[in-house]
Amino acid sequence: MYNQMVVQTELSEAEIDRVFHALATATRRDILRRTIDREQSVSELARDYEMSFAAVQKHVAVLEEARLIVKRAEGRERLVRANPEMIARARALLARYEELWRARIARLDDLLAEPPASDNERNEAPKRGD
Repeated sequence: MYNQMVVQTELSEAEIDRVFHALATATRRDILRRTIDREQSVSELARDYEMSFAAVQKHVAVLEEARLIVKRAEGRERLVRANPEMIARARALLARYEELWRARIARLDDLLAEPPASDNERNEAPKRGD
């Protein structure tokens, strides 16, 4: 089934900014982790933090704006669950960053592995004007 789905992996600059902003706070990372495990109400989430319900709602709103979570109404409650598609897109972005760094390190390793030029080789190098 997953192979048949077309998943957009490229994030816009604004989306990248929202994702990193959302993940920059330990409370929001914890909310995201908890909602990956299972869908929870905002009230249920708020019980575990030493902050006001309104403060937890703000954290949820930041995660929702970054589309890392999805919120839905069920009666009077607002249920929150992680959005696996956006998490996958953020993971793909981080994987690309990792590839860039690994490529840079590999190039640096290659440069460091090259034997240094001997004095004779440096002296035999063509001079300007030759």
